[in-house]
Amino acid sequence: MSELFSGILFRIWLATISVCFLPLNMVGQEADSIGTDHPKGAVSLLKQKLRSLQYKLESSFREKVDEHYIEVPSRPWRIILWQKNAAFDLDYHNTLDFLELGKRLEWSFCFEPPQSTSVGLWAGYRGTGMSISKTLTKDGSLSFSLGSTGVNYGVNIRLKYLETSVTTFSAKIFSNGQLSENMEVKGNLPSPVTITSAYINGYYVFNGRHYSQAAAYDQSVIQRRSAGSIVVGATWYSSSFDYSDVKNALFMMIGHNIRRIKFHQANIGVGYGYNFVPFRGFVANAMVMPTISFYNRVKVYKYGFNYEFASSEGQVDDYGDWNPQKRLWDNGKPLKPMTMDEMPSNKLDYWDVDSETEHGASQFNVDLRFGLAYNWKNYFIALQAQYNSFAYKKDDSKVKVYDAYARIALGMRL
Repeated sequence: MSELFSGILFRIWLATISVCFLPLNMVGQEADSIGTDHPKGAVSLLKQKLRSLQYKLESSFREKVDEHYIEVPSRPWRIILWQKNAAFDLDYHNTLDFLELGKRLEWSFCFEPPQSTSVGLWAGYRGTGMSISKTLTKDGSLSFSLGSTGVNYGVNIRLKYLETSVTTFSAKIFSNGQLSENMEVKGNLPSPVTITSAYINGYYVFNGRHYSQAAAYDQSVIQRRSAGSIVVGATWYSSSFDYSDVKNALFMMIGHNIRRIKFHQANIGVGYGYNFVPFRGFVANAMVMPTISFYNRVKVYKYGFNYEFASSEGQVDDYGDWNPQKRLWDNGKPLKPMTMDEMPSNKLDYWDVDSETEHGASQFNVDLRFGLAYNWKNYFIALQAQYNSFAYKKDDSKVKVYDAYARIALGMRL
């Protein structure tokens, strides 16, 4: 296990070296081919170190695979251009009880931005490399990924930033247990929400001599015959949902004053992957992996407000002025009742309160992947799709995240 961990760290570190010194390696290869003298000093030493790393990886790949099933291309460097269409959906549910009135409000936000199109560039050595992409919109989000795949394993790191105000607001009002009102409104929040996420995924393939996920997803090797394998995987998902702007105060108040939620979730799963090779150079892959979270941590940040929703009828408005230093109204009370139609403006005050951390129950999630690739000469084209879902719960607050993408890639080996 320690060798596996060391190998992963080695290849992640090599990703940075690979991209940084790709031009240097190409220049060195060209110089060798035309008989030019080797560069002297530091540059020469750097080339030697890089070639030593290359030799280690070459030996590792070729010794551990069955060449009747998996072909290791002679050209290890690759540059890939791709276009990706991504779909993202975040559902935020909350509940607010008015016990004295016998009423209950169940409401939700659904943030489902239009499918985004992005372009990206990947560069690296064998299965180790990095990429950056940008969506083709005016306020487009950035994504960054770093990945490494070996004969038996793969690891990928993906970072994402998203800002949106487009949402669907749904609400149900119950009176004495009976549904009295149902509404759904599509529109924009007064101020955008910010969603950030970090996704780290690793997997281990038991039949690495005959089956390679990399053949379909990063084309570091070529699958020559059909084969499958049991796959075990682990995922770390960290995400933040933030709508702290006071313009969104109404929605914070009906959401128990929550302004930001941070999630940390670790999942493990067992699945199966299969590569179908109907003819030389082409591979179709499908992988299904149900997962369960063994670590589910939710951290909630809140504002304190000087208003609260009225819990009963007929409350008298005799609170006077608000004292921000003492955080009290003139009558000595910290909270003034209001109704949904009486949102305060000039007297509204808010402040940070202590965050709350809770470890939630286990959640079932799913990891689905599908990939197609075709190789000819030193070029290849690929189509890939991936779907992930995550779920969180904190008291009356629930969050579900759906993250999926499909992309087409065109690459060449150097």
